[in-house]
Amino acid sequence: MNLNERWQKLLSAERLGVGTALAAPQRTAFQQDYDRIVFTSAFRRLKDKTQVFPLSKSDYVRTRLTHSLEASCVGRSLGALIGREIIDRHGLQHVEAADFGAIVAAACLAHDIGNPPFGHAGEDAIREWFKNSGLLDRHGFSAAQCADFARYEGNAQGFRIVTRLQSPANPGLQLTSAVLATFTKYPRPSALDLELDGKSGKKFGYFQHDAESFQRVAAATGLIERVAGLAWRRHPLALLVEVADDTCYLIVDLEDAARLGFVPYADAEDLLADLAGNRISDGRLIRLGDPKERLEYLRAKAIGCMLESAAAVFLENEAAILDGRFDDELLANSPLAVPLQAVLKLANESIYTARPALVIETAGFEVLGGLLSLFTAAVEAGADCQRMTTRERMLLKLLPQQFLAHDGKPDADPYVRLLQVADFVAGMTDSYAVDLYRKLKGIDLPSN
Repeated sequence: MNLNERWQKLLSAERLGVGTALAAPQRTAFQQDYDRIVFTSAFRRLKDKTQVFPLSKSDYVRTRLTHSLEASCVGRSLGALIGREIIDRHGLQHVEAADFGAIVAAACLAHDIGNPPFGHAGEDAIREWFKNSGLLDRHGFSAAQCADFARYEGNAQGFRIVTRLQSPANPGLQLTSAVLATFTKYPRPSALDLELDGKSGKKFGYFQHDAESFQRVAAATGLIERVAGLAWRRHPLALLVEVADDTCYLIVDLEDAARLGFVPYADAEDLLADLAGNRISDGRLIRLGDPKERLEYLRAKAIGCMLESAAAVFLENEAAILDGRFDDELLANSPLAVPLQAVLKLANESIYTARPALVIETAGFEVLGGLLSLFTAAVEAGADCQRMTTRERMLLKLLPQQFLAHDGKPDADPYVRLLQVADFVAGMTDSYAVDLYRKLKGIDLPSN
């Protein structure tokens, strides 16, 4: 397969479970995907999910929703920039640079849709609770099923949401295979007999329950197999999603931290200036007296420089990316690697370990662990109706029908049963999780 054919396959508009997408005159299939994601309840809930600072009282600080929107804008620009060159290099027919941009933008928009409450601390809380619950051993799950819970991943939850949980009657959003493959930064299951090298092997991208869906996506886009039927090389455009995500969270988190007082404005300015390089207009910067405006200007210039640098690395290594030999971060292989490490060092020392964030994230272990304890006890008892307590019956009634079997009872398969409880808890917003926990524990009773 030549490079022209390879790219045509990678840009597959085949919809999962439906067939080839029919594009409307006013919107391409990939633009339709973007719109489908925007209108989901899971995407709306990102407005109250932690980016860096949980349950912030500030109306300035970013949430997962604003982060995802910003990442999609960055991803669209980066995708179109690279798409223009790819089309010219290989003479791609019936493809536009905007198609590359739309695919990356849609994948970026959904990239955090599976994150549980309290950000990465929420993932840790879910993993820890399942590992200590005793349920995994009790049910005799396979090693792969156990790993789904013990290594719980928001990335895999996101794939599950867009392919199964949203619009479950379809099932899922029926997105194009190109967008789903680009969305999946870690195209592998939670457990393999051998560990994989490279960035794409560090985490996992789908649960065992959703393995067949990803296999169809991989086949439709022609992803390169690493482990037959189980693990694949990344879709090339997934590298661009990673760049957009990293660009927004590193640069924007720095801006948020300065606004909240965790990082001095002068330090933030110096770091952004190092990234922006010669794109800065000294005259423009001098005219900006407000430190907030100076930071916004430098942030925009730094992002522009990072996109150009990432695009250059991608295009220089296109052949190696397409055949799977390049499996690393684009920015880590760019001239900006050193100043980016300086930003990351400051973030790890002063932002991600800020006391307000740590206090609330620590409390998140109690909240999510408590909710998992309550609802797993209810569904486990519900699978054996003879031993249900009154409280367990009441809790079961509080569990939405979507997270039960078709007969309104807990699923007979214990793996699916526990996965559905995780679906329910992981889908909550930060505020809703705290509120429900307080009410179920009798700390804060609802008023009429």
